Amino acid sequence: MLKPTIYLSRVHTAGLLAFALAACAPYPQRVNESPVMVNGDKVPAVDASASAPMVAADREAMKAAMDSVYGVATAGASTAVRESIARGEVTIGMNEAQVFAATRTTPSAWVVRRNGGGAVLVPATLSGVPKDKLGEMVMVQMDGGRAAVLSRRGPQGIMVASKPQDATAQAQGKEAAALLIREGDDLVASNDLAGALNRYDRASVLDPEAGEVQYKAARLLDLQLRPQEALMRYQRFLLSMDIERIRAQGEASAKMAEAIAMAQQRIVVLEKQIR
Repeated sequence: MLKPTIYLSRVHTAGLLAFALAACAPYPQRVNESPVMVNGDKVPAVDASASAPMVAADREAMKAAMDSVYGVATAGASTAVRESIARGEVTIGMNEAQVFAATRTTPSAWVVRRNGGGAVLVPATLSGVPKDKLGEMVMVQMDGGRAAVLSRRGPQGIMVASKPQDATAQAQGKEAAALLIREGDDLVASNDLAGALNRYDRASVLDPEAGEVQYKAARLLDLQLRPQEALMRYQRFLLSMDIERIRAQGEASAKMAEAIAMAQQRIVVLEKQIR
């Protein structure tokens, strides 16, 4: 009796072979490892004791550098310079070490560009700009080893001082006040009276002796029908003016004389309104 012949395709053969190999493969083994963390575990805090000595060392190094700068800056310095350093105020005529001491910085805070007998000091980074009591130091231009021009950034922009009298806090305040007054005048021209009054108020704080700003503020308050405030400003304006001196100058001060006359007239009218 003939036995039937079974023909298998290549696909069937490959499938049977894979099945046989899988059957012969060993069972997968399980490894019981302890978990790194389980629920409820807390990450231990970083031990700061290792970094503490480094921080303390950095502080000591910075203190030593500052002490060294201060010692060089004050050695042989005049009383005025020492007082400026104590106030934290850079002034015209200081040498480099004195500029560093006044800004409480070390040379690493600056980039120094030298050219012949001059030099220019600018901040080394924007994140750590050296400051003195009057503002951020944008640039210090040295001539013959002494500060000749100081550029600071204040609330009203960059202010430049090239004379000793211009580098004082009072002079910087007057310059900032003048900028605010000009801003106020521009705002009046654009009919922004509230903004103009804001600038005049700020200018009067920076420069209390500026009589012009008192008059400008008084006129705005008068127009806004605020008689009590306007009266006070008119009076402050007249008190700040040396009326006899203004009158003696004649036509050269005609505009100011007109303002004085107007202020005097408005005071009379406003006093009647308030009563």
